[in-house]
Amino acid sequence: MQPSPIRTASVTAVALCAFAANSLLCRAALAPGADGMRAIDPAAFTGIRLASGAVVLALLVRARREPIGGGSFRAGIALCAYAVAFSLAYVRLPTGIGALLLFGAVQVTMIASAVRRGEPLRARQWIGVVLALGGLAWLVLPGQDAPDLVGALSMASAGVAWGIYSLLGRGSARPLATTAHNFLWSLPAAACFLAVERDALHAEARGVVLAVLSGAVASGLGYAVWYTALRGLSAAQAAVVQLAVPVLAAVGGVVLLGETPAMRLVGASVVILAGIAAAVLPRRR
Repeated sequence: MQPSPIRTASVTAVALCAFAANSLLCRAALAPGADGMRAIDPAAFTGIRLASGAVVLALLVRARREPIGGGSFRAGIALCAYAVAFSLAYVRLPTGIGALLLFGAVQVTMIASAVRRGEPLRARQWIGVVLALGGLAWLVLPGQDAPDLVGALSMASAGVAWGIYSLLGRGSARPLATTAHNFLWSLPAAACFLAVERDALHAEARGVVLAVLSGAVASGLGYAVWYTALRGLSAAQAAVVQLAVPVLAAVGGVVLLGETPAMRLVGASVVILAGIAAAVLPRRR
């Protein structure tokens, strides 16, 4: 049974807010405070996020009386690589710039994979890809408003890893059970990251709470809500509505975290999102 448009719009809005909340929660946890200290270090945040997400997703799958399965070791590694690079990037980047870099890198990775598989791109789609790449290049060019280069490269790496993870799980017959399985597969890799960073581990109560909210609510429950939304969205609609995520994250960073939006971010956002929209929107008949 096709869900009603109102229900689809409602659950889609909730899912997009959850995706943006991941950036806000991570930045709030990892940004240095007035005393220069962070509420939690990147390794601890990543481990708690993945573990709490795995628990919530496993409980959701169990509540639906489904077996957990369908994931893979490769997908778990890609998921952990995304989460690690995401945390390391938000030590250095404001919320909006981080979300924009992540989203742009994900879409470019997905489009590049389509080209590699031999899927033809129309002229408008190629123009969109060039626009998006140009906007990303503009965003990271040296200058007064340029983001930290190491942070930008880390977030771009997170986007590539998330794109690979998405491609590995494409076409899953049981996406929620597959995601839960992939989260479980990510935990050994996360444990290795924690072992490497054991001397730098630090976590205050606020940082732990933010990491749990990121994993259990914004990731675990957020993905579950997104799967519900996908029942009422076409593939093109699903791609386009995600254009709102960097905007929501940037606005949240300004309103909730007191960040100052740079003019370069505004201009690059318009170029990148316009390019991505041109690349993913279907041609009008």
